[in-house]
Amino acid sequence: MDWLITAFDKVLRVVTGVTPGTRPNPARQAQVSDLSETERRHSAGLMRVNHVGEVCAQALYDSQARFARTEALRRQFKEAGREEEDHLAWTAERLDELGSRTSLLNPLWYAGAYVTGALAAKAGDARSLGFVVETERQVEAHLAGHLKTLPESDHKSRAIVEQMRVDEVAHGASAQDLGAEAMPLPVRMAMRAMAKVMTTTAYYI
Repeated sequence: MDWLITAFDKVLRVVTGVTPGTRPNPARQAQVSDLSETERRHSAGLMRVNHVGEVCAQALYDSQARFARTEALRRQFKEAGREEEDHLAWTAERLDELGSRTSLLNPLWYAGAYVTGALAAKAGDARSLGFVVETERQVEAHLAGHLKTLPESDHKSRAIVEQMRVDEVAHGASAQDLGAEAMPLPVRMAMRAMAKVMTTTAYYI
């Protein structure tokens, strides 16, 4: 029962965007610039997408840790999840600064990602790690794309996205070093398709 209460509390904090970070927000040292209304809305849309990505990351790492077959891998997933909590906090804070909100569909995103993570874990540790590697590879590419489209003057959002990109690359490398097995092409393609639906929807909702 204690585990269930703790898990429910975490899920509630994740989907409502009130999870605290442990590292300083990189945006706090960034230059403050005025944004036009169009720029503000675009930055908010992209940061909402990034926040949804972090909601999904929490669900994925929680489920993969729970169903991992070794204690060492369970610890690895939990540690990566704790680092991703910083991203969750930073993107939520930036959305608030931009006068916007997190996605209304966060409970749905979390539930879908949790099931996906559980399925990956059930396929075995090597496949579960391979899923992390492919996920982080796609996320890194997605963040690099955001750095190209974010307004040049939005230094705060850009600082957050750049630090997120660096962290995602490190998570993928760690999973690769632990013995990840490459995902089959159809799985990689399905992951890209699902990510496209999520990012397109979360930009607006």
